[in-house]
Amino acid sequence: MEYLIKRSLLKDLEEHLSQKEITLLIGPRQAGKTTLLLLLKGNLEKEKKKTAFFNLDIESDRQHFSSQEKLLRKIKLDIGSSGYVFIDEIQRKENAGIFLKGLYDMQLQYKFIVSGSGSVELKEKIHESLAGRKRVFMLTTLSFKEFADFRTGYKYENRLDEFFDVETFKADALLEEYFNFGGYPRVVLSETEKEKKAAMDEIYQSYLEKDVSYLIRLKKEESFTNLVRLIASQTGSPVNYSELSSTLGISAKTVKHYLWYLQKTFILQKVSPFFRNARKEITKSPIFYFIDLGLRNYATAEFGRVQQVGRVFQNFVLPLLSEKTAAATTIHFWRTKDGAEVDFVLSYGDTIIPVEVKYSKLKQPKVEKSLKSFIAKYSPKKAYVINLSLEQEVQLGKTKVRFIPYYGLFSTPFS
Repeated sequence: MEYLIKRSLLKDLEEHLSQKEITLLIGPRQAGKTTLLLLLKGNLEKEKKKTAFFNLDIESDRQHFSSQEKLLRKIKLDIGSSGYVFIDEIQRKENAGIFLKGLYDMQLQYKFIVSGSGSVELKEKIHESLAGRKRVFMLTTLSFKEFADFRTGYKYENRLDEFFDVETFKADALLEEYFNFGGYPRVVLSETEKEKKAAMDEIYQSYLEKDVSYLIRLKKEESFTNLVRLIASQTGSPVNYSELSSTLGISAKTVKHYLWYLQKTFILQKVSPFFRNARKEITKSPIFYFIDLGLRNYATAEFGRVQQVGRVFQNFVLPLLSEKTAAATTIHFWRTKDGAEVDFVLSYGDTIIPVEVKYSKLKQPKVEKSLKSFIAKYSPKKAYVINLSLEQEVQLGKTKVRFIPYYGLFSTPFS
């Protein structure tokens, strides 16, 4: 029933179908990539367009990929000399980038739409091989906006900020559900907490078996899963590689190696420190946030009953910021060695915007000491305090400090 959930990426994918370059859809395992491909395929067939679909998780489909010639014979048999060719789970194909490059360079009358989960082959070698030949689209688990639209029956599409402002009780319930269970489509569509837990069990086990074991030939699964738990428990805090190494009983190099794979397989997002003064500001220890809150809670045994709500709110705000910022913007955090901190710093060109996150229904626009310290040091034109309810603006020196509720991020551009 995943097709009942509208995905905002669908429109972009449909628009790209008319382009010759390969449409490359990437993202976490079980985020809904196959569902989107099948929806695209169905829509094309309604327009009487010819389509072929291959899933490399299926052995009978995989047999056609032993060579480009063999695949083209199968495609021609099914749809003739032109049409749309969908290839799902492309990371199963060895040297997939070179394979696709060869097909593209033949100048055939086929449009290739390709998807795959987080494999190093997909993220790295395919990008190199297909330079100038593809456009990459990233599908994450359901964003909060997609989740809220679905839960409200699309009655308030493009007006969600108004709904949240008026229906505060319902808004709190939606936020709590998303905080606890995250945005994996299967989890969202499961009706009971028991069913949601079973779905997440399967998603995580599938990730370990099909992505991690396949990619890094994992020998110490316990060390890997314990690392995920530790990172989840430290959400919002800078990590210390040496401490993690000591706690887990593995080398710091292996810790960094595992964390790199967790990023490449769309489990974690790394946020690096912002600094201009290496003597007074933290410069090396990054913070890792989870792409999906449900998976974060699963790792800490808080699935369905979140306890570290403030940290989860920080993690929740990060993708909302990412969605609203320009492509060239980088997101950092700020910490000083004497304890001052700002949750996020948006940086593009010479512009910097500090963003403080408060899990609180603020009554008055109070600028905390740490944010004041950042403003005094860097004099940004704008600063934001993301909270649960307050919308107001105050002036602090040359800086406009905007207090906005999290749902204000649906319509607030950061530029």
